[in-house]
Amino acid sequence: MVQWRKTNDAIGSINRGDPCESGLCTLCRADCMGKCETWLASLRGRKLLYPRDFGRITSGSSNTCHVGVSYNSLRIQGYLYGANNLPEGITNSADDCVFPNVSIETEFGSDVKTKIKVPMMTGALGSTFIAAKYWDSFAIGASLVGFPIVVGENVVGIDKQAVIENGKIVKAPELDRRVDTYLRYYDGYGAIIVQMNVEDTRNGVAEYIINKYGDKVIMELKWGQGAKDIGGEIQVTDLEYAKFLKDRGYVVDPDPTLPEVQEAFKNGAIKAIARHSRLGYTDNPSVDETKKTFMDSVKQLRELGYKRISLKTGSYGMEALAMSIKYASEAKLDLLTIDGSGGGTGMSPWNMMETWGVPSILLHSKAYEYAKLLEDKGTKVVDMAFAGGLAREDHIFKALALGAPYTKLVCMGRSLMIPAFLGSNIEGVINPENKEKLNGNWDKLPKSIADLGNSPEQIFAGYAEIEKKVGKDEMKNIPFGAIAVWTLADKLGAGLQQLMAGVRKFKTEGISRGEIFSANRETEEATKVPYITDVEDDKAKKIISS
Repeated sequence: MVQWRKTNDAIGSINRGDPCESGLCTLCRADCMGKCETWLASLRGRKLLYPRDFGRITSGSSNTCHVGVSYNSLRIQGYLYGANNLPEGITNSADDCVFPNVSIETEFGSDVKTKIKVPMMTGALGSTFIAAKYWDSFAIGASLVGFPIVVGENVVGIDKQAVIENGKIVKAPELDRRVDTYLRYYDGYGAIIVQMNVEDTRNGVAEYIINKYGDKVIMELKWGQGAKDIGGEIQVTDLEYAKFLKDRGYVVDPDPTLPEVQEAFKNGAIKAIARHSRLGYTDNPSVDETKKTFMDSVKQLRELGYKRISLKTGSYGMEALAMSIKYASEAKLDLLTIDGSGGGTGMSPWNMMETWGVPSILLHSKAYEYAKLLEDKGTKVVDMAFAGGLAREDHIFKALALGAPYTKLVCMGRSLMIPAFLGSNIEGVINPENKEKLNGNWDKLPKSIADLGNSPEQIFAGYAEIEKKVGKDEMKNIPFGAIAVWTLADKLGAGLQQLMAGVRKFKTEGISRGEIFSANRETEEATKVPYITDVEDDKAKKIISS
């Protein structure tokens, strides 16, 4: 088993807990005082691309990626000459072909194109309370940067203030808050995506959204996610709230209406009750029936007026993967997000998350294979996003390359939540009167932050850029968490630009599988990405023999 490094002396990062493939801790805490790479990058931005203490050090690679099969066992190619896919107005001169001139914009969509500034999107931020607590930071940060954010499942169903009459939504204040917050700073780049599961479909989420927001929102059908193969869950610590959720039609475990459960709750033996979502397609006995149900769902959304529709699927086996790619392509969906095992969650059964499903790199490799087979038959393949344990700029590059040309962006969950936690904690200290509203967890700034300064202008490397974008007067309305999201995105974007410049591809659509190779034979076998020294070996021998 691969053991991921807990410390990185070169950039000064330390994982508080056990690190996983993404570089994040297995358990990421909202009150964490640091300082993993993502945490630090949310403050210092692109400075985290380089080893610390320049002028006093030299540094060398740890070369930890040659064991096992993971995204970290792919390496990125580099080229000696040439310049490809140059943006408009850029020549192939040395003065023009510099990494800041690399375009990392992308777009996805069938008939209607959705433009994106940075090729990434959030995971689904749904009914887990942590999503609601930090939504302003998530949404405003994503909107300012210009990448899509996903409102996850069950947001209406758990909202006490939502009004559902005759089984359909007539009022949804929390869902409205989520959409409106993102749209406040939307400037034509990015998107707000609303996800829909079994309960959401029954409650009429699609009808409510289209009537209120029209084509401003992308509707997403959900087949699953990488962290679990059952429906979404939350835990509640209020017995009456648990009864409310049961009345709303959810599966609630243990049953809060049972006298023995109420007694155990009163005595403190039970301190939390879980709410679960239902499995989809349980009444479909075959692949053909599942396809028909899915196509009918898409047709209904089209008839409601949706111009953009996406699908999210999890790390099921190869049959379900092929179904998702083929059906999404035939239905002319705008995006298919494929979420592999190894990613994160707001709540999933732990051992399920540890042991179920197909790891991301294997799932994504087969997704490319099936998409290529479909394209070879003459079908236009749906645009895809890869997800599952991805956090850094090299992960973005590798995922885009592994799925090229079908993969247009990378979906990242926990890594894009960290800056919101961090910024809210900092703002709660600097503006203590707002600490409770901000869900700040600190009473004072830790030394790692106090050493940077005691104001947002000093602490966040991205502060001045946002102020330039929104204006000095508007900055008072920008949460520190959103500033941290921007700052992290700046680091990821600049790092991606540098990697792309190194492979001499100056636009994202130019990235191909030719830009990566496998660090070991096991990875080559699993991904069909050639082994390092086999790549261009024929060209090398031709030069030697000439």
